[in-house]
Amino acid sequence: MKNAFICLALSLMISCKEKDRGNNLDPLAERYVKLGLIIGQYDADFVDAYYGPDSLKPVSTKLATFPKDSLLKAVDELAGDLKKAADGESDDTLQNRANWMQHQLKAFGRRIRIFSGEYASFDEESHDLFGAKAPVYPESHYRDIIKKLDGMLSGTGDISQRFQALANRFIIPKEKLDTVFKTAIAESRKRTLKHYKLPSNESFTLSFVTDKPWSGYNWYKGNYRSEIQINTDMQIFIERAIDVGSHESYPGHHVYNMLLEEKLYRQKGWVEISLYPLFSPQSLIAEGSANYGIEVAFPGNQKTEFARNVLLPLAGLDTTGIDTYFKAIALKAELNYAGNEAARGLINGTMTEAQALKWLQDYCLYNQESAVKRISFIKKYRSYVINYNYGQDLVKNYVESRGGTASNPQKRWEVFGHLLSNQITPEQLLK
Repeated sequence: MKNAFICLALSLMISCKEKDRGNNLDPLAERYVKLGLIIGQYDADFVDAYYGPDSLKPVSTKLATFPKDSLLKAVDELAGDLKKAADGESDDTLQNRANWMQHQLKAFGRRIRIFSGEYASFDEESHDLFGAKAPVYPESHYRDIIKKLDGMLSGTGDISQRFQALANRFIIPKEKLDTVFKTAIAESRKRTLKHYKLPSNESFTLSFVTDKPWSGYNWYKGNYRSEIQINTDMQIFIERAIDVGSHESYPGHHVYNMLLEEKLYRQKGWVEISLYPLFSPQSLIAEGSANYGIEVAFPGNQKTEFARNVLLPLAGLDTTGIDTYFKAIALKAELNYAGNEAARGLINGTMTEAQALKWLQDYCLYNQESAVKRISFIKKYRSYVINYNYGQDLVKNYVESRGGTASNPQKRWEVFGHLLSNQITPEQLLK
């Protein structure tokens, strides 16, 4: 039975092989989707979204034993066929499609190995999964940033205590979360619609959940619909309504997924886009653009002003100290790469969990609760952490190097929109 299943699954993946002549990449794209969905039968975190045809879904139940070797062979064969197709192709669009799928397949292979318990170093893993290695900074780099924060924050106690005392003024009461988040998302949507025409039937639902390792999540359902969840395990501060709201919705994940579905899947018929594998280079683009999109939608001090004039009154909170708070948050954001070092240490075995916890408190200024939550995220998602900071920096450089600077907001939205609606690889961002 085992051999019969593997043969059947592999036959589904390679059934179109004889058709792969000429310039038609569609049979290869179908094999790519089938392969990803079969992996997803075993690895529940692998497929983040799928809205393609039911005909590409697995027709057999999964085996009791994960078929690692057979899946790796299928990955290698498809990657080889895509390389042949790209090498013999003069059309830039088809070359780019084939190249994009090849990058994704490299991540398939690495994730298969991780799922089967075969691990690599943090940098090797992130390079294979997400197409990038995040920069490493010395401990002194983070100390220097903390010194700047130290000089900004008044009060008594160490830097972490003073920052927390300031932040605690702006905790959104639980009974106000729904109103505050919906208002923030509505503002993000209004700003996005000034620049992008979105599908008329686009929509999302918003719910609040608990017992999750993440602070927010967008579950894209296809047909321009998203389910957005906000985790309320921890206290939520006022800026998170803007940041998480924009990141998960407009112009973040909801818009990114919609534009890909509309422009590439619906209009061009590129079936590979209908599958979003979470552990793939696509996530470097998705998370990086979702984080950078906050700055696109709320440039300069507009986040501060929106919080002061709209969100804080809605939440019933005093606005005193909000300017200092947002300045401190902006400076604290420069500590984000310190979180990578905690993940690097845990994955490479150079930090114990207790050491990583202390590092996060010392150099990310997390409180105990937040640091514990971050450790749980790292344990589940591993090197995925680089997508939020390094991904954001790469997207920012990509957009701004093409004229999309703060002084030219229209161009910024234009270049950003191009990034959101095309098959861009980390390799292209790095150029």
